[in-house]
Amino acid sequence: MIDHAGPQPTAIEVRGARVHNLRDLDVDVPLHRVVGIAGVSGSGKSSLAMGVLYAEGSRRYLEALSTYTRRRMSQAPRADVDEVTHVPASLALRQRPGVPGVRSTFGTSTELLNVLRLMVSRLASHVCPNGHRIGPTIDVAAEVPIACPECGEQVVAPGAEALAFNAEGACPRCEGIGVVRTVDDATLVPDPSKTLDGGAVVPWSMFGFNVQPDIAREFGVRTDVPWQDLEDWEREIVLDGPEEKKHITVTSKKGIHDLDFTFRNARLTVTAELARADTEKRLSRVSRFLAVSTCPDCDGTRLSPAALLPRLDGIDLAEASAKTLDELIAWAPTVVDPLPGEMRQMARALVETLLSMADRLVQLGLGYLALDRAGSSLSTGELQRVQLARAVRNRTTGVLYVLDEPSIGLHPSNIDGLLTLVGDLLADGNSVVLVDHDVQVLRAVDHLIEIGPGSGKDGGTVVAAGSVADIEDSADSLLSGFLTGRKPVVVREQAGGDVFADGCLSLRTDPVHTVHALEVEIPRGRFTAVTGVSGSGKTTMVLESLVPALRARLENRRLPAHVTELEDEGILRVHQIDATPIGVNVRSTVATYSGVQDDLRRAFARTDAAREQGLTLGDFSYNTGSLRCPRCEGTGRVSLDVQFLPDIDIDCPECGGHRYAPEADEILRPRPDSPVGVSLPHLMSLTAREALDAVGDLPAVRKKLQALVDLGLGYLTLGEDTPALSGGEAQRLKLAGQIDRRQDDALFVFDEPSVGLHPRDVRTLLSVLDRLVTRGATVVVIEHDLDMVANADHVIDMGPGGGEAGGRIVATGSPSDVAAIDASVTGRYLREHLLTDRAR
Repeated sequence: MIDHAGPQPTAIEVRGARVHNLRDLDVDVPLHRVVGIAGVSGSGKSSLAMGVLYAEGSRRYLEALSTYTRRRMSQAPRADVDEVTHVPASLALRQRPGVPGVRSTFGTSTELLNVLRLMVSRLASHVCPNGHRIGPTIDVAAEVPIACPECGEQVVAPGAEALAFNAEGACPRCEGIGVVRTVDDATLVPDPSKTLDGGAVVPWSMFGFNVQPDIAREFGVRTDVPWQDLEDWEREIVLDGPEEKKHITVTSKKGIHDLDFTFRNARLTVTAELARADTEKRLSRVSRFLAVSTCPDCDGTRLSPAALLPRLDGIDLAEASAKTLDELIAWAPTVVDPLPGEMRQMARALVETLLSMADRLVQLGLGYLALDRAGSSLSTGELQRVQLARAVRNRTTGVLYVLDEPSIGLHPSNIDGLLTLVGDLLADGNSVVLVDHDVQVLRAVDHLIEIGPGSGKDGGTVVAAGSVADIEDSADSLLSGFLTGRKPVVVREQAGGDVFADGCLSLRTDPVHTVHALEVEIPRGRFTAVTGVSGSGKTTMVLESLVPALRARLENRRLPAHVTELEDEGILRVHQIDATPIGVNVRSTVATYSGVQDDLRRAFARTDAAREQGLTLGDFSYNTGSLRCPRCEGTGRVSLDVQFLPDIDIDCPECGGHRYAPEADEILRPRPDSPVGVSLPHLMSLTAREALDAVGDLPAVRKKLQALVDLGLGYLTLGEDTPALSGGEAQRLKLAGQIDRRQDDALFVFDEPSVGLHPRDVRTLLSVLDRLVTRGATVVVIEHDLDMVANADHVIDMGPGGGEAGGRIVATGSPSDVAAIDASVTGRYLREHLLTDRAR
C-alpha cells in the first residue's frame, strides 16, 4: 500500500508575484472554497486571478502533455512570480465573451442544437425520393438500408450533419444565416432634388466613382436635371444599367484625357463594395445602403428544404428549434412513448442528454431563450451564462475555476442562480476564484482578498484578506463600508420636479424578438437608467431600436422596420459607449488614443535640440519615425522563440519598453516643475497625473491629461497599451474627448458602464455622467447596479420577467417612484437599497 496519509494542501501559495502592477505580492488562496478578489479598477485583482492563478494552473497542466500536443495548443507564458505551489489545473471564464458570428445561435453556442439534430436524425419519420413518409425505425440508427413500403425506393435518412445550417443543411439562398441583404434604393439617392452631376448618387461619390455621371450621359441620361425630374428609363439606367464600356472625355488638373470606362450602376457599386468589405469599417460604410430582411426561401429558419423534411412528433427541426428552452424541456420527454418499442431506449438516452445539458442553463435563468435565437442578439449577461454553463456541465473535480466578473449582465434577482451554480462547483470538489465588484456576490464568498489600495502604481498589494466579517472590520479596507452598508447610496443631486421640462425623445416600435410593441419617452438633458431582469428587452429597446433609429434619421436612411415613430428633439450626435477593447494591437496607447501623443510630438519637434538635428514631427512617431527603437520597431515588446514552448514576450531590452531609440532621450524639453528637462520616452513611462506636472505648461496637453484624471484614469501611464485596459477603463477613456464639450445636441448610450468597477469607481463614474448631464447631454444607461440606478433622474424598468414573460415597460419614474411599484422586480430590490440608505 502507498502511504498517502500526509496532510493535504489547503491553499495555493503565491510568493513574489510581479505580473503587471503586482508588487512582489505574497498571498494564500484557500482551496476548495469560494474566494473573492476585489479592488478598485486597475488595482491588480485581475492580474492576480488571471495573470497568476489561471496562467500558472493552465500552463502547468499543458506542460504535462506531450511536446507534440503542446505545439498545437496556445499556451500561457510563465507568470512573473517567484513561486506558486499547490495550484490545480485551471479553467477561466473571461469578463466579456467574444461577440458571436452571424452563424451562431443560442442552440449552437450551448451545443443543445447538436443533440436536437441527432434526435431528429435518429428518431424522426423520413421521406423517400417519391415523397412518401416512412415512420420512425431503428434501422436508421443501425444504418441499415430502408425501402419505402409504398414505392420500394431506397431511403437515405439524413445524418445530423445533413441537418446543420452551418453545413449540408444550409438554405441555398441565404447560405444558412437566415437573412438576405439587398440594396435599398431609397438610400442610393437620399436627396431627389440633386442632380447626378451634383452628387445625387451617394455610393458613386463615397466609393470614388466620380466619373460615373459622365458615363451615364453616354447612355442618354441627363445629368444636370434633378433626380426627381428624370424619366423612369433614365433612373433605371442609373440604378441598374449594363456594364458597358464607354469612351468619355475627362478633365483633371493634368489636362484633358480621352479614356474608356466601364459603367458601374448604383446598385452594382454597393454590391461590389460589399464583396470587398473585409473590415468592420468598410462593412459599416456599405451597410448604410443595404436592407436586411428575412430570407424568403427558408423564412429565416436557415435550413434547406431537405433538412426540413424529417418530422419528430409531428414537427420539423425548425419548429423544434423555435421552442424556448422551457418549452423544449417540457416537449422532449413526450417524444419517447409514441416510438416503436425497440427505439425507446435510444430515445431516452438522447432526451436525458438534452435535459442534463439544459438543466444548468435553466438554473441560470435562461429558460426563456429559444434555440434559434441569433447569438448576436444575446446580451453580455446571457452570453456569459451560456459560457459558464458549458464550462461546468461536465461535473469535473479538482479544478480551479477562475471567473472574471461573473455578475456581468445579471439583475440582482439573477445573482442567486449564479451563486447556486458556484456552490455546485464547490460541491463537486473544485475550487473557485471569482473577481467581482458586486457586493451581493462578495458577501456570499468564503474568503475575500482585497487588492489595492489604489490603481496602477498605487495598487498591487494585499490590503486585507480573510472572511467577509474580517474585511468588514478592517480599518484598511476600502470595501468594508459597502459591505456593511455604511456608505451612502445617492451621491449626486437628482433632477426634481418635471424631468421632461427640457423635452423628450419619443420612440414607438412594433413587436420584435420577445419584446412587445413599445411606447417610450426619454427626458432630454437627464440621466435615464433602463433596468430589468436578463432577457426583459433592455438591449432590444435601446441598442436595437433607439440607437439605430436615431442614426438612420441622422444619415437620411429609412428607420428600422420595427420602429414606427421617432421624435428626436434636436439630437444631432449619438455616442454609444461600451466596454469593448480600444485598438487591436500594442501600437494603440493611452497617449495616442487621447491625442496627447500628437501634441507632445509637436512640442518636442519645436525644441532647439530637435531643430539643430533637423528632426520634424514625423521623426518623433514611435510607429514610423526615425527615433523609434530599431529592435522592437516601436512596440516596446519583443517575442522570444523558445522552440516547442510558447513564445515569451518581454519588454524590449534595447529601449526598456519605452518604444524609442536611445537618441530620443537626448532631446529634452524644459519641465515647469524641475530644472531638469524631460524626454519623450520618459514621458511615456509617467502616469497621466505625473505627466500633468511635467508638461502642464502645454494648454492642449494639460486639458487632455486633466480629463483623464477627472475620469479616474490618472493612474494610467501614457505608454500603456489600450487593448489591455479593463472594460471599465476602456469606457471612460472613450469619453476623454467629450467630457468638457457642450452636449445639448448629443445622446450618450452606455451598456452596463459599471462592469468591472469597484463601488468606489461607480461613484467616480456617476460624477462623470453628472458632468455630461450638466453640459446638456441626454444620458441613457442600461444597468443592473443598484447604486447607478438609485442615482438616475429617471428609470424605465422592463419585465416583469425574461423572454415571453417580459418585453414590456412595467414601471417608469424616479428611483423612488419605481421602488414603490410592486409589479417591478427591480423596484423590490431598489426599495430595499434605498431604505438602507435612509436608515443611515
